[in-house]
Amino acid sequence: MAGCDPIAGAQCLLPFPNDWFTANARTGTGVRVNLSADAMPRNASGVPIDPARWNEADGFSPGSVLLAHVPGVDLARSGAAPVTDIGWSLRRDAPIVIVDTATGERWPYWAELDAGAADPARRALIVRPARNFTEGHRYAVALRGLKDAEGGALPASETFTRLAGEELLADDPLAGRQHALRRTLADLATAGVDARGLVLAWDFTVADERGIAGSALSMRDQTLRALKGGSPRFTVDSVTDLTPGQDADIAREVAGEILVPNYLDKPGGPPGASLNRGRDGLPRPLGDTLRARYQCEIPRSAFKRPAQPALYGHGMLGRATEVRARDVRAMAGQQGFVFCATTWIGMSEEDSQHLAGVFGDLSRFGTVPDRLQQSLLNFVLLGRAMVGRDGFAGDKAFRNDRGRPLIDTRADLAYDGDSRGAVAGGALVAVSPDVRNAVLGAPGMNHSMLLERGVGFRPFQRIMESSYPDGLTRQVCFALIQMLWDRAETGGYAQHLTDDPLPGSPRHRVLLHIAFGDHRVSTVTAEVEARTVGARIHQPAVAPGRNRDVTPYWGIRALPPRPYAGSALVVWDSAAPAPPVGDTPPPGPPYGGDPHQDPRQDPRDDPEARAQKAHFLKEGVVVDVCGGAPCVADPAERS
Repeated sequence: MAGCDPIAGAQCLLPFPNDWFTANARTGTGVRVNLSADAMPRNASGVPIDPARWNEADGFSPGSVLLAHVPGVDLARSGAAPVTDIGWSLRRDAPIVIVDTATGERWPYWAELDAGAADPARRALIVRPARNFTEGHRYAVALRGLKDAEGGALPASETFTRLAGEELLADDPLAGRQHALRRTLADLATAGVDARGLVLAWDFTVADERGIAGSALSMRDQTLRALKGGSPRFTVDSVTDLTPGQDADIAREVAGEILVPNYLDKPGGPPGASLNRGRDGLPRPLGDTLRARYQCEIPRSAFKRPAQPALYGHGMLGRATEVRARDVRAMAGQQGFVFCATTWIGMSEEDSQHLAGVFGDLSRFGTVPDRLQQSLLNFVLLGRAMVGRDGFAGDKAFRNDRGRPLIDTRADLAYDGDSRGAVAGGALVAVSPDVRNAVLGAPGMNHSMLLERGVGFRPFQRIMESSYPDGLTRQVCFALIQMLWDRAETGGYAQHLTDDPLPGSPRHRVLLHIAFGDHRVSTVTAEVEARTVGARIHQPAVAPGRNRDVTPYWGIRALPPRPYAGSALVVWDSAAPAPPVGDTPPPGPPYGGDPHQDPRQDPRDDPEARAQKAHFLKEGVVVDVCGGAPCVADPAERS
């Protein structure tokens, strides 16, 4: 079929990602994605995904899941590294090898078969990077020595055997593919991987910084230049003063709107809108103004001493008023923060119906990360209003009876986000010119890995399974989704989240707080994030026997015994069941035993966890609040 890679027979877009689906171009990577409409997955109505949005990319996702179709493969018999033994992936004779062709480095991963495929013959081989790939680099992949359930060797396809063999005549239809493969085989040979015994090999190029973050940075920079160092315009629509009897922590709530340039292609930027792009492909203001709702919680302590400003990021399909949750109010009141929030448009309550339609026709998927990129700008401007002297601090709603500001505009802006607020929050932190320290609660990244491992995706998964019933096709869809979602989630920005900041952003420190056994955001995705950003881990992370890995938290260095000025991962355990090891959500009732969901909400409901978060947000230093033992979120100690 036109647009398919002949190396894998008739199964289009596999293996994936794959430089066979690119063309030479004047981009930072030297290539541009070039997917054929004929090769794209079709839904149950026979409608192919429109490749236009994907073909804007200058490479593939840094969080790419590697997909191949190897019927009959038995990964255990083959000796492939499972998620419980990532270190096994780097052994010399590993059956799956990933090589960074720029450095020669072998890349860590784990391999699994799609647990959700109804037809075993259509089950994808899934290889997931244990840390994200490096922007702009090219990677070579080799499958070798694969075996079936009886231990028999799986042969290479006839086509691959021809391609890897003697040079074909120039007029042979496979000559071009053989020429491309020669480069891949040479890179593998340099890394010590012999072409003999290969079942399959291919290469792919990762998109660069401009290709992923360029739109969000352009929107940010255009808008901030227009502000000339000042704060955005805003309104104050309501001011509610609370008595101690009404709330022991919060003295005042303020709500209103931040006025933000609309970079979406429809007035008001409703669900389904896309970025309004100029001829250069970068976003341009449509001409109207978005009115981004905000909600602020001001603690009682701020009326005596100005409190530190902090943005709060709400959860999946939520809204700004989640900043009024009991744990956020307790954090504000007990630790001295003014928390303000706006809505993650694109993945908010108002987007639910649109998202349902998107998973029935993925040609429309680009609208989701486009609205989320507008969200990044909305949050940046809300933060600027919090720290600017001509912002909130100049309005009487944010002053005490003596006219003194309730927000300390001299303090650094902090960020605290949970769930969706952590998954998208990493992208916000990376593009923010004002945030330096951030806590990401229930974090994770790379939606191609997140979605099927979390119970929150179940309603949309049913729609997707109905529209794309073939398991192998769905895995290709997840891989495609990741390429666009990169532009507005942590996975696309992780390389720049800590010590390698984006232009116009400072260096950041991030504290990742995860709950062992989280049902909605799989903790294995947070481990990938920790390796990618260079975070260290509190040890002992969990009690002996709780983690089933051969080397628990492989590749993540331990925190030193003293307070640590840097990024870190802390596991909080509230006795939830251990998560499954495959690409499937935890079994049982939707939220039974889930520390992520009401009424538990661990660790953010734990006083010690909040104290650790507060110290980090103020000082950028991780302190051990667990006495050298595993951190345990105690349900008996609730605010």
